[in-house]
Amino acid sequence: MSERTVRVGNVVLGGGRIAVQSMTTERTGDVEKCVAQILRLEQAGCEIVRVAVPEEADARAIAKIKEKIHIPLVADVHFSARLAVLAVESGADKLRVNPGNIGGARELALVADCVKAHGIPVRVGANTGSIEPRFLERYGRSAEALVFSALANVETLEKQGVKDIVVSVKASDVPLTVAAYTLLSERCGYPLHLGVTEAGTERAGVLKSAVGIGSLLLRGIGDTIRVSLTADPVKEVEAAHEILRACGLETDYVEVVSCPTCGRCRYDCMGLADRVSERVKGVRKKLKIAVMGCVVNGPGEAKGCDLGIAGGTDYCVIIQKGKENERVSADCAEAAFFGRLEELLG
Repeated sequence: MSERTVRVGNVVLGGGRIAVQSMTTERTGDVEKCVAQILRLEQAGCEIVRVAVPEEADARAIAKIKEKIHIPLVADVHFSARLAVLAVESGADKLRVNPGNIGGARELALVADCVKAHGIPVRVGANTGSIEPRFLERYGRSAEALVFSALANVETLEKQGVKDIVVSVKASDVPLTVAAYTLLSERCGYPLHLGVTEAGTERAGVLKSAVGIGSLLLRGIGDTIRVSLTADPVKEVEAAHEILRACGLETDYVEVVSCPTCGRCRYDCMGLADRVSERVKGVRKKLKIAVMGCVVNGPGEAKGCDLGIAGGTDYCVIIQKGKENERVSADCAEAAFFGRLEELLG
């Protein structure tokens, strides 16, 4: 993680904590729908939200949206310095631009002067669809092309006096994404925005993002993440938190561990695991709950948890704080277990 920090509204990027981002799918100019979606994202745990700004109405809508939301807003602007400036003047907390397509030197200077005057950061970078031709010709579709293209954008902004910069290098190819961010982290001290771009629909996209983003986070690379899914953006936020939890970077939640079950299981372990997971979803409390299928590994695994259950032949064992508290019939096990769970959740 970067030691250098950049502030996006009230969220700090860099310094060791990973911020979760997403992007709206509603038209930004439709304030009511856009706000409703952002509020859903907030409830899911989104900390920074990005909106597309392809038209003037979208840029002007930012001011109205900001009045009704509670997290920082990033304006995503391409091909128009005028729209970029208008979005910042409307209250955007951060700007996402590509210096290579924003216009000539004069237009870029306008954008740079605007973000400096308003004290907001800029995210720049490259993905496999926006590598500058000179780097693509020299390096091909590679980590080097992505990184050197992104750093060229960084240098362009630095020459304009912009100091608060966030960088990204995304590909839909997971090994390429990991290689690019690894190389970038060796050459760049700015906070890094992680993501696997165009990762796909929900299931495939979550898997690709977990492998790509997770492997980078475990190496200490990255400061903010967006899981890109062709799905409801709330799913992106949920997946991002799951990745952070799997990497040990988020602990304020209820972890549910459960076994895959086997032929020894004599109660509805799978169903119970699903119902417990749904009950604790969104609960901000550090707890570990075990739902185990049988007595082979169940009691031992559950002893390391705040609450656990393991199945027997004709009964289930409920274990709390490492001790067997109760044996109940399989028919009554779920009700008894949920009773203990509710006590823990308070």
